[in-house]
This record gives sequence, C-alpha cells and structure tokens, in this order.
Amino acid sequence: MVSQQERYTNKLFLNAVLPLLKVIANDDPALKAKFNGVTATFQIAAMDSESPAGKSGTHFVVENGEWTVKNDQILEKPDAEICFKSVEDMNAFFKGDMGKGIGALLKALTKKPGTFIKFLMVLLKMSGLLSAKEAPEDEATQRLVVKCFFYLLTAGISQLNKLGHPEVKRWTETSPDRVYALAVNDTDVAAYIRIKAGKSRSGHGTYTRAMPFFTLRFDCFKSALGILLATDDMMDATKAQRIVMDGAPEFGAQFGDLLLVVGGFVQ
Repeated sequence: MVSQQERYTNKLFLNAVLPLLKVIANDDPALKAKFNGVTATFQIAAMDSESPAGKSGTHFVVENGEWTVKNDQILEKPDAEICFKSVEDMNAFFKGDMGKGIGALLKALTKKPGTFIKFLMVLLKMSGLLSAKEAPEDEATQRLVVKCFFYLLTAGISQLNKLGHPEVKRWTETSPDRVYALAVNDTDVAAYIRIKAGKSRSGHGTYTRAMPFFTLRFDCFKSALGILLATDDMMDATKAQRIVMDGAPEFGAQFGDLLLVVGGFVQ
C-alpha cells in the first residue's frame, strides 16, 4: 500500500511538475522547433494497484506541435510510455535517484522512436532546470526557471488542498475568497492560487478579475531565483527591496510556509 506521504508526492509530480513539460517545450525555441508538425501521444506512469487502471500517470497529446496536458489521466495505448514499476520508484526518480528510472527508461514502449527522443529531451531539460543550484547566467533561462517554479508551487498548493493535506486544508477552509500571487515586476511571469471555503484553483499569469489579496513580488528574475533556490536571505532581500510583500506580512508568512511544504515533497 502506498503511504500518504508518497501519494502526496506522486500527485504533485503528476499534476504540478509534469505539466511543466508543455511550458518548457513551448518556451524553449530549440525544443519548440523540434515539435513542428509532430503529432503523438506520450505518457509517464507508475504501476499502482490502488488505481482503477492499475497505473497512475499523466499523458500528453501533441497535435501538429501543440501540446495538451491530461493531468493524472491514463491513456490505454499511447505512442510512447515510460512506466515505473511502482509509485515509490517514480517519486525517487524525479527526486534525482536515476537508478530508479533506468529500468523504466530501458523498457520504454514507443511506436515513434525519433519523436520519443524529442520528448526525452524536454524531460531532461525540465530535470536540469528544476535541479538548478544557482541562477543561470542568461536571462532567458532565468525567466523559464522562475516561470516553472511559480507554476509548480501554486499548482502544488492547490493539489495538496484537493488531496486533503491537513496544513493546507486548514488554510483554505477558514479563508474567504482570496487570491495569493507570485510575480516578477515589469514582466508577464506570474502565477496565483485562489482559495475560498476549502476550495482552491491555481492559474498562470496575472489574476485580472480583482487585485490579489497578497502578492510576493520580485524586482527581477535573479532576485526571484535567490529566494526560490535559497541562495539569498529573505530578510536581506526584503530590506534591499529585491522582494516586496504586497499585503499583510502575516498572510505572506502563511503563504510562504505552504510554498515550503510543496518544495519539501518534490525535492
């Protein structure tokens, strides 16, 4: 039986991490070019006796280069599939234990080897971006890393809420309708989570229907990465205005704690 902690972790990988493959394939010019005209289905899954399908997974539908993500959904006959022998092995692999994934990669089933290699290139690109220890030198890569982390963290909080994680659920259940956001000044790189009476929904970009209740705002991508990668001190960054909290600090602290909860599961 899969433990609750492993289940939380797996759902975060399926529903918050793997969807970043679409973001990376669209935002990296070299990778985007490789998928011009490509039509295929890809799936990443793990054997799971507790799932009705016998597997837990997420798949991707690419039609003429356009990606659609099917979160936490199993496709019976994808064009290519990487399937881990257990949920625990899948979690370990995405946390950096490459040994847990060698068997799955060697046994990967594919009808389109050339296209599958392109998919693996996106997967490897994501691994490299999310495992960064310090900010990349070029701004384009900084932008992509920040975007990925913003999307992952906000989606991750919402996923944990839907799974009934106690700390996250307590936060959402007692909350009126509020939006918490992450943003980088003078750019379109932003993400948010809207919560109300136990329900939650995350989104990409700037929330436009109303002003967010709280926004954690950075002055540039490098400053954002200083906090996201834990290479900068929060107090120093705040004093220097590399980071600004738009809203009450006590609510920012709650939001920040939950961002750390998500990070603790997927790192």
